[in-house]
Amino acid sequence: MSVFEHPSFDNHEKVLFATDDATGLKAIIGVHSTARGPAVGGCRFWSYENSEAALNDALRLSQGMSYKNVMADLPIGGGKSVIMKPAGAFDRDALFTAFGRAVDTLGGAYITAEDVGVSPADMVSVRKSTKFVTGLPEGEAASGDPSPVTAEGVFRGIKVSAERAFGSRDLSGKRIAVQGAAGHVGAYLCRHLSEAGAELIITDINEPGLCKLEAELGATVVAPDAIYDQQADIFAPCALGSIIKADTIGRLKVKVVAGAANNQLATRDMGAELQKRGILYAPDYVINAGGIINVMGEISGDFDPKWVQGKLDGLEKTLGEILDRAESEGRPSNLVADDIARARLENARAQKAA
Repeated sequence: MSVFEHPSFDNHEKVLFATDDATGLKAIIGVHSTARGPAVGGCRFWSYENSEAALNDALRLSQGMSYKNVMADLPIGGGKSVIMKPAGAFDRDALFTAFGRAVDTLGGAYITAEDVGVSPADMVSVRKSTKFVTGLPEGEAASGDPSPVTAEGVFRGIKVSAERAFGSRDLSGKRIAVQGAAGHVGAYLCRHLSEAGAELIITDINEPGLCKLEAELGATVVAPDAIYDQQADIFAPCALGSIIKADTIGRLKVKVVAGAANNQLATRDMGAELQKRGILYAPDYVINAGGIINVMGEISGDFDPKWVQGKLDGLEKTLGEILDRAESEGRPSNLVADDIARARLENARAQKAA
């Protein structure tokens, strides 16, 4: 199967495959759209089963970034990159420096940042070979790790969702199951939820991080696969994508799915399946846009925390409008969000072509 026939290919403008024998780099960069500006999206560093899995992730994630950025009303396009984690020992600094060279060949069509498995320190390595990088820990307009802002946006989105599902934004006493709780975003989110009075049920493959959160927040720890079976009010996926699928959806015992993970629905029809079960779904690329908003503040060259907070306010409003429209139209919220995002992108393409 070629890239053009791939089921996740969505008329991407560019897909770059980059290798470097010296460092073991195997990377895929997907540029979905530059209609509103350069494609911006993080780099994911992961142990993929094979290159097909890596390609599928790059294509889905880059499309999601286009939708995320346009829904957040940012003057940037959407892209994403993945690096297949080498087997055995490797020089991390050299690997990410080589990745920077690959990014640089696109001449600014794509600007990279952190994602799962990547840190601000890795972005410093990328910066050695390209200027098209953000999420740096130092510099005049450095924004640093975007995870705290992503978590704040998701926390706000959970409250918006709770208001629709339970009649109040108050999370006191709500049982919330958090998948990927020990990750960069998940841990910050858990702290927000705990401070709001929620009762946490958490899981992660990072056992030391999980134990730390258990002790700090008094959370209940469950095995990774058991998170789907918890009797809870809200399920917050904050790990990898495609976790709402045929063999998990029937196990959910919640009223809301709202979390930080990208591409939570394995297929678009899972949104309708959630709706049938009376489960409210907060479209992931809307609720988790806080990080890219933070990054945009750095790209602008004049990072302003007040501007970031204003954009987070806008995310709350947008999510509320999507959920209200989905209810009034009797349609799945993910399809409502997709329709809005595609219309905005088509408008941007038309304006660019004019």
